[in-house]
Amino acid sequence: MAGDFHRVACGDCENEQVVFGKASSTVSCAVCGTTLSTPTGGEAELHGEIVETVEAR
Repeated sequence: MAGDFHRVACGDCENEQVVFGKASSTVSCAVCGTTLSTPTGGEAELHGEIVETVEAR
């Protein structure tokens, strides 16, 4: 599988969540519901702060 997993911090509640870099659907924060990732057809647009790359391929 080509792509990276990123640990993203929510800008509203500081919750950290792992998001796939090429997500094909919108990813919301599990705590407050803020959008963390929006699909663009390739690399997803990440709206939170990237804390680390969890797994790089």
